[in-house]
Amino acid sequence: MLDKIEQIVKNFNSEIENATQKDIFEEIRNKYFSRKGLIAELFEDLKQLSKDEKPKYGQLLNQTKNELNAIFEKYLENYSSKNLESSFNLDLTLPSKKKNLGTKHILNQTLLEIKDIFKGLGFSIYDGPELESDYYNFEALNFPKDHPARDMQDTFFVNKNFLLRTHTSPVQARLMQSTKPPIRAIIPGKVYRNEAISAKSYCLFHQVEGLFIDKDVTFAELTGTLIYFAKQYFGENVKYRFRPSFFPFTEPSSEVDIWWQPKGKTGRWLEILGCGMVDPNVLEFNGIDSEEYTGYAFGLGIERMTMLKYGIDDIRIFFDNDKRFLKQF
Repeated sequence: MLDKIEQIVKNFNSEIENATQKDIFEEIRNKYFSRKGLIAELFEDLKQLSKDEKPKYGQLLNQTKNELNAIFEKYLENYSSKNLESSFNLDLTLPSKKKNLGTKHILNQTLLEIKDIFKGLGFSIYDGPELESDYYNFEALNFPKDHPARDMQDTFFVNKNFLLRTHTSPVQARLMQSTKPPIRAIIPGKVYRNEAISAKSYCLFHQVEGLFIDKDVTFAELTGTLIYFAKQYFGENVKYRFRPSFFPFTEPSSEVDIWWQPKGKTGRWLEILGCGMVDPNVLEFNGIDSEEYTGYAFGLGIERMTMLKYGIDDIRIFFDNDKRFLKQF
């Protein structure tokens, strides 16, 4: 019995001295002090001793158990205090690590601002497919097949009948065919044109188009809406003008310019959007009685609006993902 006790004490001391992890301390606790541990087994062995030996070895076992338990708690406390010290071994005067938080892209910021302005005027937001049919992209908008007006837009055709949309106007046609007037909508989204990439043009850009159809809608309402938008976006002192233009799906048509005066440079008029009264042919083609309803439509490029507002002179930089540029916004 004495040999067993001495061997357990020897093994315990060796293991506790080499304990370097919390899991090892738990293993030692279970191995020696649990209800089925080695010390508990020694107490079971007392039953096999004679009446004269039981008191002697019982007292020795209790003493050994208490001593080993005290040693265990001491080593565990030392281990815990060392780890606590290391976790707080920080120089709180040092600057913290900088966290790089993502932000909205400047084009998305501009889009959100435009949306908020038109939502304040009662416009709802709609979208549609970027892979569009020739029917919705051209024919439903008064572009007959082989009509010269189709040459105004260089198109990415997927096949004979489908293409990457050249404007978000197809959603206007879909709305007119599926929704009974009044219709008051803006349609933001990506559009694609097969153009040479340069500082002023790109094969992909973003548009916001608007459509309002109701009884007795006038050109004066169109101009009032767009003047309000220009003042909200560019400021109350913005100088603007409307000049005649041509679009196949509006008649009469107009373009809106603002006076642009960069610092240190000569000012000039710059186009910001196209607009006009919806052509009666477009209304009739899409199932709306042009004798009862009139409407207006407009379209603007988000890249152009952003470039004008922030003085950016190269459209390509929006798509470069250059952090030096993006962090400015």
